[in-house]
Amino acid sequence: MAELGEGDAAPLHQEDRDTRQGGDRGDAPSARHQDAGQVTAAADSDTKPSTTTTDRHISIQTQLEGLEMLVDLNGAGRKSCPLCPEEKFKACYSHKLRRHLQNLHWKVYVEFEGQRMCICHLPCRHLKPSLSGDQTSGRHVAHYHCVVCSVTIARKTDMISHLKRHVNKGETEASYSGSSDVAFEEPAPSGQAYEIMKELGTNVQLLPNHTTPQKSDTYFNRKMKTNRQLVFCSLAVLAEERNPLECLDAFGATGIMGLQWAKHLRGAVKVTITDISDTCVKMIRENCVLNNIRMDGGSRGPRGPDGAGGEVEGVPITTVEVTKMDANVIMHLRPFDYIHLDPFGTAVNYLDAAFRNVRNLGIISVTSTDTGSLFAKSPNVTLRHYGCHIVRTEYYKELAARMVVATVARAAARCNKGIEVLLAVALEHFVLVVVRVLRGPTQADESAKKLRKLVHCQWCEERIFLKQGNMVDDTLPCNCHGSLPGKTAVRLGPLWSGPLFNTGFLRKMLSAAVQYSMDDIQPLVKTLICESECTTLKSLVHGPSALTNQVECGVVIKTLQSEEEAGPSECTGKRKSGEESGNVVKKLKSEASLEHPPFYYSIHRHSIRGMNMPKLNKFLQYLTEAGFRVSRTHFDPTGVRTDATLEQFKSVLTKYSVPTYTNATTTQTSVSAGKTG
Repeated sequence: MAELGEGDAAPLHQEDRDTRQGGDRGDAPSARHQDAGQVTAAADSDTKPSTTTTDRHISIQTQLEGLEMLVDLNGAGRKSCPLCPEEKFKACYSHKLRRHLQNLHWKVYVEFEGQRMCICHLPCRHLKPSLSGDQTSGRHVAHYHCVVCSVTIARKTDMISHLKRHVNKGETEASYSGSSDVAFEEPAPSGQAYEIMKELGTNVQLLPNHTTPQKSDTYFNRKMKTNRQLVFCSLAVLAEERNPLECLDAFGATGIMGLQWAKHLRGAVKVTITDISDTCVKMIRENCVLNNIRMDGGSRGPRGPDGAGGEVEGVPITTVEVTKMDANVIMHLRPFDYIHLDPFGTAVNYLDAAFRNVRNLGIISVTSTDTGSLFAKSPNVTLRHYGCHIVRTEYYKELAARMVVATVARAAARCNKGIEVLLAVALEHFVLVVVRVLRGPTQADESAKKLRKLVHCQWCEERIFLKQGNMVDDTLPCNCHGSLPGKTAVRLGPLWSGPLFNTGFLRKMLSAAVQYSMDDIQPLVKTLICESECTTLKSLVHGPSALTNQVECGVVIKTLQSEEEAGPSECTGKRKSGEESGNVVKKLKSEASLEHPPFYYSIHRHSIRGMNMPKLNKFLQYLTEAGFRVSRTHFDPTGVRTDATLEQFKSVLTKYSVPTYTNATTTQTSVSAGKTG
């Protein structure tokens, strides 16, 4: 147990990582704490697996009797409190100790999934320094131990908020199953045991400092679960088109993404996981053994725990190649059908190598996490990395996505390749772009033509892509440059002016998400499908004859007819798309008329002072009745994507807005009329 070892073990789970307590400053607890911990482990071993009870703190109990079992209250003599140090609570008789445990520790517990976290006064946290700066003369801080992640938090309200964040992320006690009883051949650095995390049916080992990228090579971010699932679905769609696929996870870290590919897609993919760090490669090989996956390109990792040999020593479910190589080097040496780039920060340094050797009609997915430069917080870094000039706008997230796509298109054009954008997602902490590669200088020229400058009005936020030969003042439809002194328009970019979504590909991704039970991203993919065609009336079917009503954006969606119920006029006439030549470029040109309008408007940004706006779903219906294409957008929960201009958008918003003083005026009028009468 972490609280029963040396004093340097427990502080590793504190929220304040910058003020860690060294092992040389920790004091060994008394023998009564060790005996109490042994009693707790023995008592809980009947109800919980050994992997979790050994990591549970003694202050976490299910009943009051369990807390009283930490000390023999039936024996004679004075006894010490198992949750308080000697200097805080001196040894006393049983009846007084029982009241102390009930009133001080048990009465203020925090409950989570049947487990009650009592308050703890042991020296698990750091001492508050005294006024003289001497830490040893300060006082200990009372705290709670989280049952999920073992973090120590002082306040009860903060612990409740901390547990709510676990619930929102879908993390429970099983997500953080401990691994202290797993004996590996080579222990983790600093003598700490690995932490085992399970995601999408794949187990991975994590180092204690996996959440700190500056201090850990095997960095793992739980918030990127949505990103990993979107990438997995895009690979699953490509695997349905052709297999076996040679796919590359260029930045393995813990290997979670490549292992998920191999474990669920099996023989349809040939996964290669690479990383430049020796620690990461060692961790990936151990995770392969943990998931019963055979490794190529190196010796086998350490054996699993005793008692689990039947699962590990059986027939491997698939094979994964693990290599220690720089991402640019391996992409120059070998061709791949699918490449995923997810470095820490920007991925512009690896785009040239990725497009150099990718196969025709292959897919490249790029994840960028440098949100400071993407969201216009560091314009100088943006210009240095992406060669674009941007400012902070109401549509800054879509601006970031189009900027990344433009950088990808330029890298592809340098290799005489074009791109087709399949997916572009910009969430709070990352931007994901998935493109299909089209070989040939003609395709490269077509993609390069879609890189344009954007003219943006800094006063009214009107925007329009600048065509060749147009002047700035004659381009914007607003009159801000004439009615206001000075220049109000700026040029941004160059940016990608083409579509950001492929509807057919997104529908296949939704089917893959349903097939592999990815419930977290299904609402997001449905929103992307509606956004790709700029409509709220979209029937999201997973098969040719699915006849179920769908609800999107608060609107009941009409169901589509099945193939058998289709009229004869639909079966005759032009040939089906499957009977055509199958040229991807011709298919893209035929779907060009269905492109969604670029950018969106925020309904809150353009609200009118003194007016109550209509509800967002009602406003979408009003725009549709006015003859405009309209949809929600994943970039902004209050955003509306429409082909209407800003002036038309504001006119509809003004028409259906109600003055805020209407009710007050009506009441005042009725009161004055009553007095007159």
